[in-house]
Amino acid sequence: MFRFCHAPLAALLIAAASPALAQQQPPKFVAKVPADIQTPNAVQTRIGELKFSDGLPSDETVRKVYDNIDFSRGVEAFLSGVPAASVHAACNGLKSIGVNPNEAVSISEDLLDARSLFLTANSTTVYVFFCIDLKDGPVVVQVPPGVLGPVDDAYFRYVTDVGLIGPDKGKGGKYLFVGPNQEGQLPDQGYFVTRTPTFTNLIFYRAFVKDGDIAGAVKSVKAHARVYPLATAENPPETIFVNSSGKQFNTIHSNDFEFYEEINEVIQAEPGDAFDPEIVGLFASIGIKKGKPFAPDARMKAILTDAIAVGNATARAMVFAPRDERAKFYPDRQWNNGFIGNSYQFLNDGERMLDPRTMFHYMATGITPAMAAAKPGTGSAYAFAVRDAAGTFLDGGKTYKITLPAPIPAGQFWSFTAYDNQTRSMLETDQKLAGIDSNNPDITKNEDGSVTVWFAPSAPAGHESNWVQTVPGKGWSSILRLYAPLEPWFDKSWKPGDFELVN
Repeated sequence: MFRFCHAPLAALLIAAASPALAQQQPPKFVAKVPADIQTPNAVQTRIGELKFSDGLPSDETVRKVYDNIDFSRGVEAFLSGVPAASVHAACNGLKSIGVNPNEAVSISEDLLDARSLFLTANSTTVYVFFCIDLKDGPVVVQVPPGVLGPVDDAYFRYVTDVGLIGPDKGKGGKYLFVGPNQEGQLPDQGYFVTRTPTFTNLIFYRAFVKDGDIAGAVKSVKAHARVYPLATAENPPETIFVNSSGKQFNTIHSNDFEFYEEINEVIQAEPGDAFDPEIVGLFASIGIKKGKPFAPDARMKAILTDAIAVGNATARAMVFAPRDERAKFYPDRQWNNGFIGNSYQFLNDGERMLDPRTMFHYMATGITPAMAAAKPGTGSAYAFAVRDAAGTFLDGGKTYKITLPAPIPAGQFWSFTAYDNQTRSMLETDQKLAGIDSNNPDITKNEDGSVTVWFAPSAPAGHESNWVQTVPGKGWSSILRLYAPLEPWFDKSWKPGDFELVN
């Protein structure tokens, strides 16, 4: 009896005491596992040491990677969300001065100046800005003759042009904007019917000034421009005109945590499928989701506050220190191209050019194929500079000069505008125009027909008529514009000079 019980007990004790012995026997079905698909027990990364137990992440590793993905998506939400936030800020800024959607139109009756914060606007033309909201149905927009400008949706995607290169061909006319999923009977004549994927749309155009007659350009706009809901077409209300000249208001998106609040307002206001699913998914991954409150907890708010700082710094690096070699207009000049790739959709051989999209929308307002399809003698050309000939950032306390060789290839006129690097808006100085243009009859030419322009805190003696004021203690940048650029601009046989440091 004793001997019968002892053998199984002994075997059990041996097995329990030697688990390694049993494990030494390989399983019958063994894979040939490559080393590169396995996860080490510890790995050093930029977010610290990540630890695993046979591939299972430790609690600390889980915390680190989720913090990292929330941070990285917060950064990308800023970089990819700039277009939407910019339209939102523009429409809110216009509302702040009484330009309500579907009711009013802003017009710079005495041109724009630094008191109004607009991304790289200029002071050489009459601007008309307003927003429409299609949530309650189609909206009629009547356009004056002889204007030029685009209509962009809530993500700054191109919808149509109006005026000279729009369907009205510069004759003016009525546009009927129809929002997403809006069905029903529409007028079969009398309108340029335009469908758009978002309820909010930003409309802006230039009213050209002939022979210095600003009042005449303003009068034409007021005589013809109208905006009202289609439902009131038989007896439309009077369109309100708001003079935006000299008004202190802001149309630029936030660069702190408030940015995410602005994006949330856009997402809540538009249809769920108004934007690319990847973008919608990106916003949703950080808590911005249609139909739900955006209410990040303390941890997430701290991460997003950090992310927005890094995102803003990244956008500024893209604008002011681009690493894309396509940003340079000329290999021997400091002039940059703010519209890399010349695609209004930022496409290149199947690629969405993400950095050029951020770069453009962080610095500028509006998008249209006309920017990508400029032809000699039409439209306008732009070159951006923030560095002097030596590659040093421009300093508002120093004196620079720059020469445009003759003949300057502008069929209409050329201009320089100085911008504040913080706001990307016109530089605040005692000069109303924050720049200079060739329409000024007092500009002095050099003996060979070239023009030298001076940028300094005070006018260099003898160069007062060719002077643009800057401010000590402030950096600045400038855009050179050529209106109706000619062939030498396109084939690059003509080059503007660089900003040369004088003292």
